[in-house]
Amino acid sequence: MLDWLFGAMRYRLLEHTADAMVEAYGKSLGEKFANAAYAMFDQITDIKKVEPRGELKVVLSGPSREQLLVDFLQELLFLHDTEDLLFCEFDVRTDGGTLEASVRGEKYDSSRHPKRSLVKGVTYHRLEIDDRNDKVTILFDV
Repeated sequence: MLDWLFGAMRYRLLEHTADAMVEAYGKSLGEKFANAAYAMFDQITDIKKVEPRGELKVVLSGPSREQLLVDFLQELLFLHDTEDLLFCEFDVRTDGGTLEASVRGEKYDSSRHPKRSLVKGVTYHRLEIDDRNDKVTILFDV
């Protein structure tokens, strides 16, 4: 729907005073969630320098699509914070109530992964899943 405008763009950073707000694009809900995760890790480091050396499975359920998106991103952020993992590839399947994802990445290596921002959390502030325009808007607390 928005191919003429955004092409293969996964996300764009929106102006926000203190935090990182992004629009993530995708034709399916799973693709929107995957690109939101991509955007979050691209705020943390230059995601193009992260290699898909290992894979983890994430399985979640939630009462709403919004809750599921926040829970998914918070789970990935928890793995980053506690296990020092960076992710670069996201295969997400979701019906809006359950989610199954395969995420690929590697351990943080300071010699190859420059720090950009410290993402402290995922917020509900201004969270929107817009199916008509094939995007989600999400705010990361940095």
